[in-house]
Amino acid sequence: MKKVRAAVVGLGRIGSLLEEDPLREKPCTHAGAIAANPDCVLVAGADTDGERRRRFGKRWDCPVYADAETMLEETSPDILHIATNPDSHRRYCVLAADRGVPVAVCEKPLADNFAAARAIAALHTGGRIKIITNHERRYAGDYGRARAILEEGRLGRLLGAAGRLYMGKRRRLLDVFWHDGTHLADALMYLSGFRLWHRRSWGAPLTGKTGTAYLAGILAPAGLTPGKGPPLPGTVPVLIELGAERDHLVFELDFSCEAGRLRIGNGLFEVWESGPSPYAASFRSLAGTGETWQGPTGYFANMVKDAVGCVLEKGREPRSSAPDGLEAIRYLKSVSPWVCPP
Repeated sequence: MKKVRAAVVGLGRIGSLLEEDPLREKPCTHAGAIAANPDCVLVAGADTDGERRRRFGKRWDCPVYADAETMLEETSPDILHIATNPDSHRRYCVLAADRGVPVAVCEKPLADNFAAARAIAALHTGGRIKIITNHERRYAGDYGRARAILEEGRLGRLLGAAGRLYMGKRRRLLDVFWHDGTHLADALMYLSGFRLWHRRSWGAPLTGKTGTAYLAGILAPAGLTPGKGPPLPGTVPVLIELGAERDHLVFELDFSCEAGRLRIGNGLFEVWESGPSPYAASFRSLAGTGETWQGPTGYFANMVKDAVGCVLEKGREPRSSAPDGLEAIRYLKSVSPWVCPP
């Protein structure tokens, strides 16, 4: 079979450089995942930064360009991986569609504002190009297993969800919210199968670098728009904690169900089930099942595999599409009307 040709624009951390991190699961970048896929060939990379071009060309032994236009014209890739800043995502998605590239893989967040994200999603839904949003947890094996557990019903009906996000001591909460909260919002929607709506917030202001902000919301079935009144039947309350000043990273989700609990996050996978309590007669308690996740999750490798499938299979929809990315932007905008920080 002829190999699928892939190119990368944006040769920074997520484009290529994080492959040098000795602790991360590999592959952990767009270039690394392309190179590791037996059905792909990495044909080129583009970046305005000369040092990044030098390092990329040396590591991956492929041509490098100072601009994406020339790269697309000379290499004709089947997939364009867009690993640039969010304010350029719309430009490169339009460029790929105009040049007849069948599939684009766009880094999260999908764009730096709602209008640009909506325009990118329209390229996808209009059939001009298939666009994958790299919300990587949709491709991770542990998150796929968590979704299956919630869907199969062994823990009963989902009654509540919570999220916790700390990304170090010195970052503004707004930066963390747009660049990392997009993963949290998308994971909540992916695992529950519902849409996420914001209701109110309190605590620290998102524009600051101190304290903790609390975001209360609702998970609701598609087609249902919850108002500001009491929760409607079938909706699930959500509380997200967004914290600064911690000297550690935390990304975790906690799902509370009728007959159990599921927790998942970075380095975390726990399943709890209800049973007769060993502490009090006539009561029930939660006990850990011992189920965990061992080994690699395949998050980047599975994303590239999906992109290849979208090139080869007519009519295939990606697991993480541009409309999915737009849903995350809709939520982010509802909490904070500000444009995504640089």
